[in-house]
Amino acid sequence: MVLWLLVALPLVVGGALLVAGHPADRLASALGVGSAGLTAVLAVVAAITRPDVSTPLLAGLRVGLAVDGLSAIMVITVAVILVAVLVFASAEFGADESRARFHGLMLVFAGAMLVTVCARDLVVLLMAWEVMGACSYALIGFWWRETRRVDSGNIALLTTRSADLGLYLAAGAALAGGVGGLTLAGLPESAAGWRDVVAAGIVLAAIGKSAQLPFSFWLSRAMDGPSPVSALLHSATMVAAGAYLLVRVEPLLAATGWAADIVAWIGVITAIVLGAVALVQRDLKQVLAASTCSQIGFMVLAAGAGGPAAGTGQLVAHAATKCLLFLGAGAWLVALDTKDLEQLRGAARRFPFLGAVFTIGALSLAGVPPLSIWVTKDAVLASALADSPVLYVAGLAAALLSGAYVGRVLALLWLPTEAAPTTRLRPLLLAPLPVLAAAAALLGIAGLPGPAAWFADFVGGPPMAAPNVVELLVSGAVAVAGVVTAGIWARSRPTLSGSRNGVLTNWLHLERVTELVVTRPTMRLASGLARFDDHVVDGGVRLAAATGTALGRLADIRVEWSIEGAVRGIARTARALGRLVPKAQTGRLHQYYAQAAVALGVLAVLLMIL
Repeated sequence: MVLWLLVALPLVVGGALLVAGHPADRLASALGVGSAGLTAVLAVVAAITRPDVSTPLLAGLRVGLAVDGLSAIMVITVAVILVAVLVFASAEFGADESRARFHGLMLVFAGAMLVTVCARDLVVLLMAWEVMGACSYALIGFWWRETRRVDSGNIALLTTRSADLGLYLAAGAALAGGVGGLTLAGLPESAAGWRDVVAAGIVLAAIGKSAQLPFSFWLSRAMDGPSPVSALLHSATMVAAGAYLLVRVEPLLAATGWAADIVAWIGVITAIVLGAVALVQRDLKQVLAASTCSQIGFMVLAAGAGGPAAGTGQLVAHAATKCLLFLGAGAWLVALDTKDLEQLRGAARRFPFLGAVFTIGALSLAGVPPLSIWVTKDAVLASALADSPVLYVAGLAAALLSGAYVGRVLALLWLPTEAAPTTRLRPLLLAPLPVLAAAAALLGIAGLPGPAAWFADFVGGPPMAAPNVVELLVSGAVAVAGVVTAGIWARSRPTLSGSRNGVLTNWLHLERVTELVVTRPTMRLASGLARFDDHVVDGGVRLAAATGTALGRLADIRVEWSIEGAVRGIARTARALGRLVPKAQTGRLHQYYAQAAVALGVLAVLLMIL
């Protein structure tokens, strides 16, 4: 019952708010925050009691939800982040906004993520996966009167939806491979050939959802949504869903012999390349978006390197950190109406409390000791080192870039300024930030050598490769070096000019490349097929109809008129005979004898002839 309530509460309340619409705007914030708080309580209860429920869907197929160690951590993470985001949104959104629609979509979005992390089979996973995609589209394009925002929602939906087809491929292959009930736990036991297809489909869907290369560009366009949407989408839902799925199916990746290596390299390459992209952005939210791709890359690396517990720790620490940073960026957007780093110079000094908590989150993101991502990232790097020293070195390069883009941002935010704050931020807007800052600072304790064994046992799977002291010191030194070097460089520049490397500034032109390589050929093919349909298929149908009409007219002229003429001739003959018959009936006996004699004579002649 607890598990059904956990997933049903946000879905039902969110659906009710969406149906109610504007009349529910006044109550939307209270209902949204209240139901999110109750969901968090249910998540804790579910994590303790570990419920397992199922129900029949089709003959011979039962579907269900379950809370194990991995999903226990995830349901709490999703629920707590949802509360923080909706509290912030209740203070950010004005009375003229569609608050019922917003809170309804956010609750359904989070509810779908809860179903995703509790799903124990591909059928339920697919249902929740699709709902998340639809909600992300609606939330990114929430301010639908602006064309660019709607286009951004379309791009996010179409990009992730294309990759999502991999899940359907995986489900079909699992069915063909003999996986009973399509359970996630049974995927490694599928027939050898089909197992490879299952792994390929899941990897495709996961890297698309988590905005890993080459799908990263959709996350840049997702920044056109409201700040609370970015905070939820980047921290505990959507992009986290892909990383979670790879961690969940880590035994399948290991069983194939090739999928684990591919996943690990996709993760580390994305961490490096998108770290470089983050380093040159002028827009604060774009910096955070690129950093999300990079940090999710560490989670993907952990799944490929056989460290599911390390990937889970990175996911949780990153969720708190990134939610804090996006809400902080949203607060500055409310106060100063800008996301441009040039115009945000000195913003941390103008809003010292906001600047302080944002700095904690930023330093955690960089992996600076002793904050949480320093430890969780090193746990990932330890797993990478156990798998391949090359992966470990590449991970350190990504860590250096993490420090660099954080150092650049912090140097600009803390520059001396004489400007005074022009807007006082509402206390409710800032209320979630210190809680998230504390989580960003302390959650990494689970990756330390002592608690790491307990955490790995709690999550399930192989033991965590905890980093040793030397590895921790090296990683921390790399992060600090990146922060300090980039900070000095940023402070030495009088103005913030964009990078001369347009490839990095424009996210590797991935959106443009996709348009040229995928979108335009697809549209041309669609146009060609439409013309084929109009001129060949439709033309053939029209020709057949015209031919039938012509034959009908010919039949009407040559056949129907001839038959009708014959019928009319018979009718005329019958009428003539009818007029002759009464004339023979005179009532005179001698005339009857004469008629009989003539008839007999005619009959005799016919007999002689024949």
